[in-house]
Amino acid sequence: CFEQFVFARQWEALRSHAEQRNLLLFGDMPIFVAHDSVDVWMQREYFQLDDDGQPTAVAGVPPDYFSAQGQRWGNPLYRWERMQADGFRWWIARMNTEFRRFDLLRVDHFRGFEACWEIPATDATAVNGHWVRVPGEALFESLLRHFGSLPLVAEDLGMITPEVLALRDKYELPGMEILQFAFDSGADNPYLPHNHRKMGVVYTGTHDNDTTLAWFENLPAERQLRVVEYLGYPHEPMPWPLVRAALASVSQLAIVPMQDILALGRGHRMNTPGTTEGNWSWRFGW
Repeated sequence: CFEQFVFARQWEALRSHAEQRNLLLFGDMPIFVAHDSVDVWMQREYFQLDDDGQPTAVAGVPPDYFSAQGQRWGNPLYRWERMQADGFRWWIARMNTEFRRFDLLRVDHFRGFEACWEIPATDATAVNGHWVRVPGEALFESLLRHFGSLPLVAEDLGMITPEVLALRDKYELPGMEILQFAFDSGADNPYLPHNHRKMGVVYTGTHDNDTTLAWFENLPAERQLRVVEYLGYPHEPMPWPLVRAALASVSQLAIVPMQDILALGRGHRMNTPGTTEGNWSWRFGW
């Protein structure tokens, strides 16, 4: 408790320091919370738990680009009908806290507000899960009524359906454009710069991608050629052509990871999805 108190004081000082210099802080909020969190401990009625407080179903995603067995995150799933019954008070309180910390907030796993991948808690992988619809529209209506506006960015990656895009667009939330995902299909790939939307945030890569230099070096030769052809045969080495493509995009905001600003290659990746060790250890040093 004392460590969290000290951290909160330090963050308030950082936020004040940034505000004095007209700098905005862009935060990241996971859609789910941990089983051993104070939220689950104190408000069990909002979560799918048994009489002993253990999850009956847990969160994750089905098999995808990152993992053949899907990802079993293990977070307890929400009891959405209970949350909706009291006007989503828990979500309003959570967003209140986040908006005190940040000026803009990326909501991780946005597609989970349309449907969640529900995995039996006894399963070791995510393969046997199934999609369960959730009242995302009712939630965002409640949040909009309470806050007036929603400074959110939707993490709309993964298995995205028209229903998820409709939910995102109804509330005018920017989505994400990942340039490292742009060159593995045809001209209709939504991540190619000519398909970007103004209502978007463009990234060279995210914390879940390798650095742009390492990504490019690991591509097969024909894919590397496709990248440089599209970018007009730039004379600069990677990652600079992709950084320039991000900054030139019509998307309203461009995010370039520090590893790309420093042109770092192998060994500097922040996170590998679906793994539990060796992540989040990279640190910037002068």
